[in-house]
Amino acid sequence: MKLPALSKTYAGRKVLDLPELTLTDGAVHAVIGANGCGKSTFARILAGVIPADAGKLPPLGAGYMPQRSYPFHMKVLRSLRLTGAGREAARAQLEAFGLIHLEKQSAGRLSGGETARLALARLLLRDYPLLILDEPTAAMDVTATLLAEERILEYRSRTGCTVVLVTHSLTQARRMADEVLFLREGRLEERGSAREVLSHPRSPETRAFLDFYTL
Repeated sequence: MKLPALSKTYAGRKVLDLPELTLTDGAVHAVIGANGCGKSTFARILAGVIPADAGKLPPLGAGYMPQRSYPFHMKVLRSLRLTGAGREAARAQLEAFGLIHLEKQSAGRLSGGETARLALARLLLRDYPLLILDEPTAAMDVTATLLAEERILEYRSRTGCTVVLVTHSLTQARRMADEVLFLREGRLEERGSAREVLSHPRSPETRAFLDFYTL
């Protein structure tokens, strides 16, 4: 999947300035970097939520999960069926995400972690060629995080989709990613296989980031 060079400026400050990129089809690409480095802006542009100032994307047919998930004020099961899924398919998805006991509860009363699981479950009921996930497990506990990661990888295996995973968790990147993109001040500082970037980074800035966040 080829992406054009992309840039974005807010209030006179360039927050994203990326070169042309080719994402490996069917791979999980973890996007890492400090807060404010442009990770979420990159995700929003890819998802078509906001336009780039420079760089025109072709239609990507992406599925997108933003950092903050909207629960919809309706029963949990009905929330999943907004995708067009039948009752049994929706119930099976709730079961897969450990939410079946909440099927009759109002989605608006879920905890933050439950809301995130519900949003991910709803997203994964449809097939997309590109899946864009912005900190999908940030609100989840350890058990729910591992479950969500398993479901994402199963989905990737079944659909063959390309995944862009914005994550603050280096351990999550190690567990899930095939490739890693490290952003620094809106620019692509380093890119490579997950093993190379996370264990043997070439850039001193990448090494400093990894050393700080693995303390």
